[in-house]
Amino acid sequence: MKNFLHTLLMTLSIGLLSGHVYALETDFLPDVKDGVVSINIKEPERDVGYTVGDILTRNITITIKKPYVLVEESLPIVGYERRYKGQLIGIDLAKLDYSKESAKEANTHHISLSYQVFTNNVVAKPAALPGEYLRLLDTSSKDRKVYRYRIPSWNFSISPISVFGQVKVESDMSGYRGPLLLDASPLKVRLNVLLTVLAIALVALLYMLGKHTWLPRMGGPFAKAYRSIAKSTHNAEGLQQAVNRLHDALNTSAGYSLFSNNLSAFLLKKPAFQHIQAELAQFFDLSRQVFFEPNPNKSLGEQEWAWLAQFCKQCRDCERGLIPDSVSTSRKAA
Repeated sequence: MKNFLHTLLMTLSIGLLSGHVYALETDFLPDVKDGVVSINIKEPERDVGYTVGDILTRNITITIKKPYVLVEESLPIVGYERRYKGQLIGIDLAKLDYSKESAKEANTHHISLSYQVFTNNVVAKPAALPGEYLRLLDTSSKDRKVYRYRIPSWNFSISPISVFGQVKVESDMSGYRGPLLLDASPLKVRLNVLLTVLAIALVALLYMLGKHTWLPRMGGPFAKAYRSIAKSTHNAEGLQQAVNRLHDALNTSAGYSLFSNNLSAFLLKKPAFQHIQAELAQFFDLSRQVFFEPNPNKSLGEQEWAWLAQFCKQCRDCERGLIPDSVSTSRKAA
């Protein structure tokens, strides 16, 4: 048992001593001259909000010009506990991935260093991924001189797992906290849906009430007749012109001359007009009074003109595939 403990203590002592000797050895090496090494580092996406157990990965690409070569034994050691002023910093190298690409004039080394946090505090505190030293060998020199190159450190902050007591956010705005973000994506989705519904409703409203022909089926014969009747003068001549325009629109829609005796065939061909079957019969009665009654110059009152305009609008809705409104004003009997 004593021999086992002695061997274990000797092994730990040798490991600590070798790490100490390596640090001292690196301290006394000269820095490699500028232009020999080029480096590109992809740091973690954020520098705040890390806590105990989190892993931070640095992806490093180093290009070393020949005749200098990397001493691969100088790569960081996985599991080696980093210290600062003799104290453990609570950040250990958990994983190392390394690959190499050789070219004529230089060698490119891809190094991925994954550090894990093993420390915590009741408040946010600053921390840093340590700067690592690499050794480079000059193969052109006779004495095989060795130089050092330092990978720079990277600063971040470690957040507490939980907060003790009541905290007012406005009085605890640490510089290491980062902004308090709200997820607005559900509201954006809801807003887009509502805007889409509003746009469809506006288009439908314009389609039902619009007088122009910028949408399909809006330039039909009844739409043109409706615009013409709205501009007609309220006298006998204007009445005959309005009725004529409606007859032309009915004939164009039916494809033949439409009268009261062939109205049933028209309704079978155009079932949308079945909603206003009674109004169609009233229109033919009005047409007969205007053109064939003994007193054709009899003028209509404003109520009858409103009925004629509303009837034309009903026909326009039918040709657009809409269900027409009922006529709000009834025509006076002759």
